Amino acid sequence: MTYCLGVSLPAGLVLVSDSRTNAGIDQIATVRKIALFENPGKSMIAVLSAGNLATTQAVTTIIRQNLNIADAARDLFAQGTMFEVAQIVGAVLREVLARDGEAVRPFGDPGGTFLVGGQILGEPPRLFQIYTAGNFVEATPRSAFLQIGETKYGKPILDRGLHHDSTLGEVAKLALLSFDATMRSNLSVGPPIDMLCYEADSFSFANLSQYTEDDPFMMDLRRAYGEGLLEVVRNLPEPPLANRDGPFRE
Repeated sequence: MTYCLGVSLPAGLVLVSDSRTNAGIDQIATVRKIALFENPGKSMIAVLSAGNLATTQAVTTIIRQNLNIADAARDLFAQGTMFEVAQIVGAVLREVLARDGEAVRPFGDPGGTFLVGGQILGEPPRLFQIYTAGNFVEATPRSAFLQIGETKYGKPILDRGLHHDSTLGEVAKLALLSFDATMRSNLSVGPPIDMLCYEADSFSFANLSQYTEDDPFMMDLRRAYGEGLLEVVRNLPEPPLANRDGPFRE
């Protein structure tokens, strides 16, 4: 299992992934799950993956091999919109599953899902979620974040704290807290955490960071959030108790 998060904002994109691919009593493996494709000054594309590791690695490898080839229909850098980029990722995923899916299925789910975010010169940053079938949806102002993998533990804090006009810095903090909540509740999600805070029109991966479990900032953020949450709970009014005057009876 894994957890990947993408947030689309007027200011840019926040893209985050964990690195754990297998968790058990005696085996933990880590693999980077964010693939970056940069055509300086023209396009910046990030592909985050969850699901069967062989499937997702095959998809990103094929996409990378198809860069700057004669067949423009398969080259990410030859596309004029991020919609067309999402179409290519979905098409490659279908090809890989058509080739390997039935052979893999007796041993486990061969499927994979992706977040595809980035910017191509001439349009704003955009974010898409690619499903196992190869079809996809796009993030919108009303639904600014997309998740794949182990999503349920990290979603509540995003639902409460994230707004379309949030700054990249505010969303970065919420994203890391979302991952911290997920890692506390599910051992199949784990560090290092890779986070890209992409500034619109920068066409740069300069704001790419990695956070280990003992990273000082991550530890301070976790501590401050925990203490702040406890203080808020202490200051909330206590609920009225229906059975103050005696035992509860139907």
